[in-house]
Amino acid sequence: MKRYFPIFFLSILFFTSCEPPQETADLILHNAQIWTADTQNPSAEAMAVKDGKIMMVGTNDEVLKSQGETTEVVDAEGRLVTPGFIDCHVHFLTGGRNLASVQLRDAKTPEEFAQRIIDFAQTVEKGTWILGGDWDHENWGGELPQRSWIDEGTPDHPVMLRRLDGHMALVNSKALELAGVDEQTADVEGGEIVRDNKGQLSGVLKDNAMGLVGRVVPPPSEAELDRALNAAMNYVAAQGVTSVHHVGGMATEPSMDAFKRAKEEGRLITRIYAMMPLPAWPSLADKIKEEGRGNEWLKIGGLKGFVDGSLGSHTAAFFEPYTDVPTDKGIYVNSQDSLAAWIQRADAAGLQIAVHAIGDEAINFLLNTFESVQEQNGKKDRRFRVEHAQHIAPEDIARFAEMEVIPSMQPYHAIDDGRWAEKLIGPERIKTTYAFQSLFDAGAKVAFGSDWFVAPPIPLQGIYGAVTRRTLDDRNPGGWVPQQKITVEQALQAYTIHAAYASFEEEIKGSLEKGKLADFVILSEDLFSIAPEKIWEVEILQTFVDGKKVYEKK
Repeated sequence: MKRYFPIFFLSILFFTSCEPPQETADLILHNAQIWTADTQNPSAEAMAVKDGKIMMVGTNDEVLKSQGETTEVVDAEGRLVTPGFIDCHVHFLTGGRNLASVQLRDAKTPEEFAQRIIDFAQTVEKGTWILGGDWDHENWGGELPQRSWIDEGTPDHPVMLRRLDGHMALVNSKALELAGVDEQTADVEGGEIVRDNKGQLSGVLKDNAMGLVGRVVPPPSEAELDRALNAAMNYVAAQGVTSVHHVGGMATEPSMDAFKRAKEEGRLITRIYAMMPLPAWPSLADKIKEEGRGNEWLKIGGLKGFVDGSLGSHTAAFFEPYTDVPTDKGIYVNSQDSLAAWIQRADAAGLQIAVHAIGDEAINFLLNTFESVQEQNGKKDRRFRVEHAQHIAPEDIARFAEMEVIPSMQPYHAIDDGRWAEKLIGPERIKTTYAFQSLFDAGAKVAFGSDWFVAPPIPLQGIYGAVTRRTLDDRNPGGWVPQQKITVEQALQAYTIHAAYASFEEEIKGSLEKGKLADFVILSEDLFSIAPEKIWEVEILQTFVDGKKVYEKK
């Protein structure tokens, strides 16, 4: 037997020497509490990154073996690390532009509201349009603003300032004059020109009526759009957002050009899924044939449409009238026939459809339309989306999971609207308003976003809202409609892996797994162990996209 020992040991030496060397990582994150969003490997201590993708997820000892001379090593100091947040609903360039405009969201009185606008007008050249604003008349009891509040202080500046939901705007007399809108101008279908009891224009335009003035607002220049995009990307990076779903408006082509310029120049630090307006589906289908759907930085293929308006503007479409205005049931901003035709044809062309629906009747109509299109066009992985899905009829909740329709929701709206929603729709309908838990229980893949510019693009505030449902006025410490609270893990899923699923990208991002994109954030506190009401105070310490740091708290 002795003569076989040398051969045996030589064989071991040979095979050991042939093992491939450990691959060297570009970046190692260790000493972390990693929530991966991967059900097969839900937590880890460390992660290695190579060429913008995750090379390994595991223990500190396992991952540190991939350290080389040039490897950047990040000690997370025991902090919570999650996949980068994905915001499923933003108006990205509008949000970026609004950062530089007058800020009205927290104006508490009509006097403060008007003074901020007048003061801002003094800071910009005469003739400059004053846009953005994001005002909320509920802050001072619900009285709609009047152009008379600001006319005297803005004689040389056309003003068009939107309510924070984007479904109403206040315009001044200068803007009305430039647009040729006066008392003889007829109302438009799917909108309203608000008038006083004498028939005089108040200055408030609702939904489609905003287009009467919007059509004369000069388009932004390329330089303005580039600045807006850079501002938007830097702002959301500071909130831990690494990807957005941009729900484009009618100025889609200039927006897309801005995104393309940033991509070609290597300026993108946010991944963008850019949607076009639903009626423009033939243009999108042609674009995909010519250019493809893009890559992990800039992708197309989705369409955004509208059924109704918003709750705060009394333009969301309900089966029963508004409690505070018994003659009003809301409006459809597009005809049912047009919506059905657009959805059917766009789906047949292989495009993803995401449609805004807020009132229970609007949501019911949309689900019925989706169901009809599924029957007409046949079974496939289409991932229809209902954007907002705010006030769902109880019998429609289960249909989201049954039909594999994604409720794309914004939890910040729940703690904002919850201050005043009951007076508009009563105590019964609010039970399935922002029905997060009911939808999770039904098996729906709930995806979260912000609706920025309408609400802040801050996922931690959204998680706080979904978990606590404590309204912004602090009048509901136990939660507004508390039975619809969800867990921290569910909220994180909605901002990560479910959000990636909502754009057909769950195979490349949304969880921290080997081979996926290295997009992740380091948080200041452990969301799972702190009191839920403390989530609002948690900070983003660092944000990484493609394995590169794009934000660090100073």
